[in-house]
Amino acid sequence: MSKKDIIILGIESSCDDTSAAILKNETILSNEIAGQKVHEAYGGVVPELASRAHQQNIIPVVDTAIKKAGISKSDIDAVAFTRGPGLLGSLIVGTSFAKAFSLAMDIPMIDVNHMKAHILAHFIDDESKDKPNFPFLCLTVSGGHTQLVVVNDYNDMEVVGTTRDDAAGEAFDKTAKLLGLPYPGGPLVDKYAQLGNPDAFSFTKPVVDGFDFSFSGLKSNVLQFLQKQVKQNPSFVEDNLCDICASIQATIIDILFDKLVPAAVHFNIREIAISGGVSANSELRTRLEKEAIKRGWKFHIPKFEYCTDNAAMIAIAGRFGYLSGEFADQGISAQARMAI
Repeated sequence: MSKKDIIILGIESSCDDTSAAILKNETILSNEIAGQKVHEAYGGVVPELASRAHQQNIIPVVDTAIKKAGISKSDIDAVAFTRGPGLLGSLIVGTSFAKAFSLAMDIPMIDVNHMKAHILAHFIDDESKDKPNFPFLCLTVSGGHTQLVVVNDYNDMEVVGTTRDDAAGEAFDKTAKLLGLPYPGGPLVDKYAQLGNPDAFSFTKPVVDGFDFSFSGLKSNVLQFLQKQVKQNPSFVEDNLCDICASIQATIIDILFDKLVPAAVHFNIREIAISGGVSANSELRTRLEKEAIKRGWKFHIPKFEYCTDNAAMIAIAGRFGYLSGEFADQGISAQARMAI
C-alpha cells in the first residue's frame, strides 16, 4: 500500500441504520449497513429503540467493514462520523464511538454534516458514472429534508430552497400509511405506482414563493380524498391502490420539479444532481433523465447503495475534510439540528 494512500473509516448513525465504510482515497473498499426491523411494528422510527440498537450494532458493523476491506485498524488514517442532523440519541452513539476510536488509534477525526455527505456521495469513484463539475445544483430529498443546494465546491454549498413543513420522503411515508402500507412505505408507493396510472387522480400542489417546498397540504388532501371515497366504496383503496400510488408519486415529483427547473434557470446552472433517500425513487430518476434531455442538462444520479443513509458518503465527505485539515477535537458533541 502506497504511503500517499489515505484510508478513512466512515461512521453513520443519524437515524435507524448503523453503517461503517472504509474509503481508500476516493474508492470504497467496504460499506456495511445494519438495519433495525424493530421499528416496523410501530409504523415509524422510535428514537430510544434506535439508539439502543446502534449500541448493539456499531462494533460488529465496524469490525465487518474493516475485515471486508482487507485492511487492519492500524492502516486507518482518520475516522469520519455524522455529527448531525438526525436523532440525537443515535448520533451520540456514532460520535462516542468515533471519539473512542480516535483516541485508541491516535488518529484524527472529522465531523460530517449528514446532508452535505449525501451530496458529496457523487464524488465516490465509480467507473460507470461521471462526477459533477462545479458549480452544480443538487436536489436533496430524504425522509427529513428537501433542499435545493447550489454546490460551488466540496466545502462551499448554499441552500437556496427548503421545505416549509414536511419533507418529500415524509410525504411518501405518511401517505403510504394512509393507504395501510407498512413502514417504510415510500419504496412500496414507488413499487405500486409503476403498475398504475399517474393521471387517475388529482391531488393538491401547494403554491409557495421562491424555491421553497411544501408537502403538508398534499398529505391532508390525500386523507380527505380517501375518507370521501372509502365512505362511498369501502374497498376503494384495495381496488385502486396502484392508481392512487401513481397519482401521489406523480404529484410529489411534480412539486419537486416545479422548483428545480426554475432554480436551474435562475442560477444559470446546467449540471443537475439528486441525492438522499428519495433519489432511489424510480420515477424521480426517470423524470430527471427526461428533463435533462429536454433542457440540455448534464445530470447525475447516485448509485442505489449511496442514496439511503450509508457510511460511504460520510467517508468521502471525511476525505475532503481531511485534505483541508478540518479536524474535530474530543470536546465535540452531536447536534440534532445542523444547517449546511
